[in-house]
Amino acid sequence: MAPEERNERLAISDLLQNWAVWRDAGDWQRFQTVWHRDGWMMATWFQGPAADFIRVSQEGWAKGVSILHFLGGISIDLAGNRAISQTKMTISQRAPVQGIACDVVCTGRFYDFLEKRDGKWGMVIRQPIYEKDRLDPVSPGAAPLLDAAKLAALPEGYRHLAYIQEEIGYRVKRDMPGLKGPEVAALYARGTAWLRGEVITPQMFLS
Repeated sequence: MAPEERNERLAISDLLQNWAVWRDAGDWQRFQTVWHRDGWMMATWFQGPAADFIRVSQEGWAKGVSILHFLGGISIDLAGNRAISQTKMTISQRAPVQGIACDVVCTGRFYDFLEKRDGKWGMVIRQPIYEKDRLDPVSPGAAPLLDAAKLAALPEGYRHLAYIQEEIGYRVKRDMPGLKGPEVAALYARGTAWLRGEVITPQMFLS
């Protein structure tokens, strides 16, 4: 690998790791630096500009909303000043369900559209892929009785995460990409188009 390519990959990897650390630590001033000004965040509970995502994350933080991220392996496809990265991750959220404190852990990948502008890499669009999840009570022996019909109606890859988020008042998007299916296939196609230099807009991710 040429030194120039190695440096680009290191810069992107650093950006991806800073996203998780700064967001979970509530370091909002540095967190905003990982995004380009037109950056866009897609999540189960929020879809919109990065600036608004930072604002609502701050508001949730102040209200005690607990969402944490843990990162694993990173894969980066480079094409000049553009890149697509995939990062193995888990999303962990704690919230009460019927008055019982529960933890949800969702396993998946962050799928990121990145661009280097004025010598700096930044996020343009972040779209998580939700592969599987589970819900556990924090205290052994205390388990909430979930609404089976409501749970079954939610997408398989993030149904417990969606359940707990809707319990605390969020409106959850129902067609996020999972491990398989047309949604993730469409996402991969957009990633390929991005690397070819085509225009990819946030509106393509909304339905």
